[in-house]
Amino acid sequence: MHCPFCRHADSRVVDSRTSDDGASIRRRRQCPACQRRFTTIETASLSVVKRSGVTEPFSRDKVVSGVRKACQGRPVSSDDLALLAQRVEEALRASGSAEIDAYEIGLAILGPLRELDEVAYLRFASVYQAFDSLDDFESAITSLRAEHAEQAGRDSRADVEEPDGS
Repeated sequence: MHCPFCRHADSRVVDSRTSDDGASIRRRRQCPACQRRFTTIETASLSVVKRSGVTEPFSRDKVVSGVRKACQGRPVSSDDLALLAQRVEEALRASGSAEIDAYEIGLAILGPLRELDEVAYLRFASVYQAFDSLDDFESAITSLRAEHAEQAGRDSRADVEEPDGS
C-alpha cells in the first residue's frame, strides 16, 4: 500500500477493525518513511456476470430497483427492500465466489421476497421464471398454499402442551 503523503511503496498495519455491516475491513496504517498515519477500507469485490458475458460490480441498488417494481402497490417499505438487498448480498458473498451469474442473483432474491410479500414474490417469479400460462401461476400458488398448510400444522403441534406424566 503506497503512502498517500510521500508515496513510499510500503506501509505497516497498526490496527484492523471490521465495519459495522461486516462487509469491509478498516485498517489504520503507518508509513515507515514519513511516519504519518492513514486509513484504508478494504472490501472483497463481488462481480455479476450478465447473460451477454459482460461483467459489472454487484449493486444493491439494482436489486432494490428490480424488486421495487414487483412490490408496487404492496405494503412494503423502502427499509424492507434495503434489508432484502442486504440479505441477498450476504447470501451471495457466503457462496464464496467472486463472480456471480446474474441468474443466481434472481434465485437469491426469490426466497427473501417470498417471506416479505407473497404477491410481490409471484409478480417477480412470473417475470424471472418466464411464466407462460395460468398453469405456471397455479403451480406457484399451490406451492405457497402447501407451505402455508405445513406451517400451520407445525404451529398447531407447538400449541399442544406435552403431558407432564403425573
